[in-house]
Amino acid sequence: MPAALLLIDLQFAIDAPYHAVEGPRNNPEAEANTARLLAAWRAASQPIIHIRHDSVLPDSAYRPGQPGNDFKPATAPLPGETVIAKRTNSAFIGTGLEQHLRQNGINALVVAGVVTNNSVEATVRMAGNLGFNTCLVADACYTFAKRDFAGRPHSAEEVHAMSLANLAGEYCSIAETATILAGFAETGPA
Repeated sequence: MPAALLLIDLQFAIDAPYHAVEGPRNNPEAEANTARLLAAWRAASQPIIHIRHDSVLPDSAYRPGQPGNDFKPATAPLPGETVIAKRTNSAFIGTGLEQHLRQNGINALVVAGVVTNNSVEATVRMAGNLGFNTCLVADACYTFAKRDFAGRPHSAEEVHAMSLANLAGEYCSIAETATILAGFAETGPA
């Protein structure tokens, strides 16, 4: 079975102002890159899984019933595509994601979404630990500027790069959209 495309938290809530209080995000082309990946998977009728964050926090833009809980149109699921709701940062905790993958013979994932150092990193770590062959698409993810524990500010690009460094090799491979699509065109999905 080819790799499934796993899209994480591509919802309107990511645009809530509280995400960017420390500074702007990186990878402004991430949504367009994700849409390109999604179009390729759809054209090849390959497995696609959309992860939707359903926050239990009352002030979260991701809380069900809030407009932020809705998927962004460019990467919204089509009828028949799998949608799995999560309530924590990892798409594997308290969900049927692992069972769905195993039941469908999926052992490889191509991951895109938000936020690189939060839900994306938590999900990719677990995928790697569970034995899934995982590829994280670096330019189809993004994050925001953040202060470290000592209060020093770091740009979104620095936070993103450190998250990728934390994951590379041990938990996943890292690739760019163009590389994934070039390989996809030659041999099928990852």
